[in-house]
Amino acid sequence: MLLGTVLVLLLFGGAGAASAHAALRSTDPGDGTVLKSAPRDITLTFTESVGLLDDSFRVLAPDGKRLKVTDAGHGPGGSDTARVSLPAELAQGTYTVAWRVVSADSHPVSGAFTFSVGKPSPATVIPDTGPTEDPATESLFNMGRYLAYLAVALLIGTAVFRTACRPPEPFRLNRLLWAGWGTLLGSTVFLLVLRAPYESGAGPTAAFSLKAFERTLGTRPGEALLVRLALLLVAWFFVVRLLRLGEERLSRAWQAAGGALAVGLALTWAAAEHASAGIQVPVAMTSAVLHVLAMSVWLGGLAALLTLLHRAPSQLPAAVVARFSRLAFASVTVLVATGVYQSWRGLGSWEAVTGTTYGHLLVLKLLAVTLLLAAARLSRQWTGRLVTVAAKAESKSAVREKVPEPAVRERVPERVGGPPSAPEPAPVTAGPAAPAYRHGLRRSVLAEVAVGVVVLVLSTVLSGTLPGRAQADAAEAGPAAGGLPAASVTNVPFAVGGASGKVQITLDPGRTGDNSVQAIVYAADGGLATVPELRLSFTLPAKEIGPIDAGLKNKGGYWGTNDLTLPLAGDWRMKATIRVSDVDQISVTKTVRIVG
Repeated sequence: MLLGTVLVLLLFGGAGAASAHAALRSTDPGDGTVLKSAPRDITLTFTESVGLLDDSFRVLAPDGKRLKVTDAGHGPGGSDTARVSLPAELAQGTYTVAWRVVSADSHPVSGAFTFSVGKPSPATVIPDTGPTEDPATESLFNMGRYLAYLAVALLIGTAVFRTACRPPEPFRLNRLLWAGWGTLLGSTVFLLVLRAPYESGAGPTAAFSLKAFERTLGTRPGEALLVRLALLLVAWFFVVRLLRLGEERLSRAWQAAGGALAVGLALTWAAAEHASAGIQVPVAMTSAVLHVLAMSVWLGGLAALLTLLHRAPSQLPAAVVARFSRLAFASVTVLVATGVYQSWRGLGSWEAVTGTTYGHLLVLKLLAVTLLLAAARLSRQWTGRLVTVAAKAESKSAVREKVPEPAVRERVPERVGGPPSAPEPAPVTAGPAAPAYRHGLRRSVLAEVAVGVVVLVLSTVLSGTLPGRAQADAAEAGPAAGGLPAASVTNVPFAVGGASGKVQITLDPGRTGDNSVQAIVYAADGGLATVPELRLSFTLPAKEIGPIDAGLKNKGGYWGTNDLTLPLAGDWRMKATIRVSDVDQISVTKTVRIVG
C-alpha cells in the first residue's frame, strides 16, 4: 500500500506546472497599446489579492536592455494590484513587461505584455519563454504538499479512531499515529524551506538563501506553515498522552484540546489556499476546515481500521467496526455538503465544467468519489452482516447462561486418585459466517483506502488549478486600454523559394476609420529579414467591399503606412503577398477583426 502511494505521488509530483488562482484582470498600459507619451507607472490588476516578490517586474526597453524601476508595491486599488514606477524619460518604441506575483492562495503566477511609446519598434523584444517554474523545484514542492495532506489524514484520523471507536489493543496503531505526526512535521519544514525558490521559479539550491527565507517568513503562506509547526509541537504532548492511556478513554478536557488542535491544523490549509481569496471568504474558510477534517477522519480512520483488520491477531469486535461505520457516514455527509459548495464557488457556471481545466479535474474527482462511495457502501454492508452475526452469537451466549449448569456440563471421567476435574466451558463463537464477513470487510476497506488516495491526490491538484470562476472573471474584464485603443497584431507565416519565416502585421488602432500599419518580416531563426516587396490588401466579403490596397512602403527595417482607411466593422480578409526574389512570391490570407 505504501509503495502504491509513493508511486502515485511520484506520478503527480512530476506533473506540469500548476495554474495559479490569481488571474490577470487588466494592465495599465494595456497590452499592445500605443501611447502618445510615456507612462509614469505600470499597474496590474488581478482577480484576487497578490503578494509581491523582489523581482516582480522586469521592464525591457526597445533595445532589449533592462530598465531600472522602483521596488514593486500595491497600487491605490488595494492588495489585488501591483505597481512599479518607470524612469522619467522613455525612448520611443516598444517595451516588454515581464511580471511575477504570488496569489493569495500561495501559488505563483507570471506573464508578460508589451506597450509602445510613440509608435511600435521595428524589432520587438521577445521575453524568455522558458518554464515558469523550475521543474525540479515544482516537483519537489508538489511532493511535499501531497505528503502533508496524507500525513494530516493519518494523524487526525488515527487519533479520532482511537478515541471514538475504542479498539482493543490500541497500541497497534502507535506506529501509524507517529508516522502521521512525523511525516507532517517533516513535510511542513520541507515546504517552508522550499517556499522561496518555488515562488521565484528558481532551482532547489536557492532554498539556502537566508534573505529569501526571511522574506518567506513574512508572507501569508510562510506564516501559515510556521503556525502549523507550532501546532505540531503542541500536538506532540497530545500524542504522548494518548499513547500512555492505552485502552483508557481521554478525559473531556483532553478531547477538547485535541479537537482544537485538529481545527487549528485544518485552518493552516484554509488560510493559504482556495478559501482565503474570492467570494464569501468566511463561509469558504469554514467549509474548507470542515472538508479537511472530514477527509482526515474518514481516510485516516480507514487506514487505522485496515491496520487492525490485517495485523491484530485477535478478532476485531464488531462494535468497533460499527462505531467507525457511523463516524464514516457522518464524515461522508460533511464531505458531500462542503464539496458541493466548494465546487459551486470554484466553477461559477455550468460552462466551466467542460470549458476549463478546473472543471475537467473536478469531473475526474467526482468519478473517483463515486467509486469511493460505492466501496464505502460495500463496507457498510459487510459491517452490518458482521454486527448481525455478533448479535446472534451474544444472544446464544445469553441463552446458554440461563440454562441450568447440569444441562450444559459435559460429563468427564474422574482423575485417578483425585477429585473430578472442573468442566470445560463451551466456546462462544460468532458462527462459521463471521470469518468470511471479516475477509470481505478487509477487501472493501482496502479498496476504500486505495481509491481514497487517488481522491486525495486529485484534491491536491485541484488546489493548484485556476478555478473556473476566476478564469471567467478575467475573460469578462478583458485587457485595459491605457491611452489609445489596443492595436491588432497578426502573424502571417510563409515559406517559398527556400525562404521561410513570418510577417508580424500591426494595425493601429484596429478599428473603423484611419489606421496605421507596421509589418515586420522575421526569418525562420527569429532574426529580422528583408524582402524585395511586401503588399497588403483588405476585403470585407460580407459587404462586398475591397480589395483595399494598404500601400505599404519600405521604411528601412519594416514596411508601413499611415493611410489605411477601413470604413466598416467586421471580419476582414487580409491578404499578404511576400516576394523573396524576382521569381518567388507567395500570398497568405488571414482574417482580422475590425471593431467599430
